[in-house]
Amino acid sequence: MSVLSARVQKVKPSPTLAVTAKAKELKDQGRDVVGLGSGEPDFDTPEHVKEAAIEAMRKGFTKYTPVAGIPELRKAIVNKFKRDNGLEFRPNQVIVTVGGKQAFFNLAQAMINPGDEVIIPAPYWVSYPDMVLLADGEPVIVDTAEENGFKMRPAELAAAITPRTRLVVINSPSNPTGAAYTRDELAALGEVLLKAPHVWVVSDDIYEKIIFGDFIFSTIAQVVPGLQNRTITMNGVSKTYSMTGWRIGYAAGPVEVIQAMETIQSQSTSNATSIAQKGALAAIEGDQGCLLPMVEAFRQRRDFVVQKFNAMPGMHCRVPEGSFYAYPSFSGLIGKRTESGKIITDSNVLSEYLLEGFDVAVVSGASFGKDPYFRISYATAMANLEKAMARIHTAAERLMAS
Repeated sequence: MSVLSARVQKVKPSPTLAVTAKAKELKDQGRDVVGLGSGEPDFDTPEHVKEAAIEAMRKGFTKYTPVAGIPELRKAIVNKFKRDNGLEFRPNQVIVTVGGKQAFFNLAQAMINPGDEVIIPAPYWVSYPDMVLLADGEPVIVDTAEENGFKMRPAELAAAITPRTRLVVINSPSNPTGAAYTRDELAALGEVLLKAPHVWVVSDDIYEKIIFGDFIFSTIAQVVPGLQNRTITMNGVSKTYSMTGWRIGYAAGPVEVIQAMETIQSQSTSNATSIAQKGALAAIEGDQGCLLPMVEAFRQRRDFVVQKFNAMPGMHCRVPEGSFYAYPSFSGLIGKRTESGKIITDSNVLSEYLLEGFDVAVVSGASFGKDPYFRISYATAMANLEKAMARIHTAAERLMAS
């Protein structure tokens, strides 16, 4: 009998973190590896945010805080939701968590009973299904089509709902595809959900501010007010303000659920780091102009990598509406042989080929629930992207010649 619980044996380590760790290991061995696995902006945290945290330390703000977050940060989040999304909350409807990941984990633990189903569109962020499994729930994966922009259609959602459905997850803009739902698309999904009053919605808006061109971000509780009393809206400062290591996420929703999430958190991490909360307060309340150069740089990088992928033999890539990920297809390389004779059968084989043969670390599409694709993060310097795209192009040419 294993010494490990059945629960932990259901899940696997995060593949994105595993790829990043493998790339670092090879770099430490002297290999010139370009890591495109980590969803971490290469920009520094804005100065006014760092100064707020330093000032907090100097003033001795290094003790426990309320589990759900300091009152001024919760109030700032309330104001943010009203300002940016037209959503009305009270501070007791907000919880500050140790990163956006803990917000979803807390929710799963607070709401899911054994056997409850959670609808998750694929491609999906790698942690959603495993966190559902850790809560003894059952992930119900809805496969989306590239021709539909990797977005779940109303008929697909309706077909997936059963009497056991507890939650449906909407991540827009998406990790890994960068796909974002329009207001009309959210309204159409909302029509389905209004007819299923037992189903709650998780809206993961962590990439809300990383939007390109004329696309206008909307969140489902904003578009379909009738769903607000059964929607948990999640966000955080990690991606928007380049604060990944600060570990500050947040969620807002009905009081009963938020209080249950607080109870879960009180028995795990307690409060998020006190000084990081002060930094998050400065980020949310401060001048948002600091975001413009970052988003513009991401747009330029997006345009570059999409153009390069679409010029590669055997590959193509749709244009993401937001985030800092691209999700290229390598359908034309399926069945091709590597120099060692290995056949490209799926994204695990291709990602291994790119890493071992060309020193480029990407994340397999299988990790996100959809092949034949892989994910790259373009939240890295243009010089790294230029080097990586050239290497991937060479790899594709060699495979096509096989």
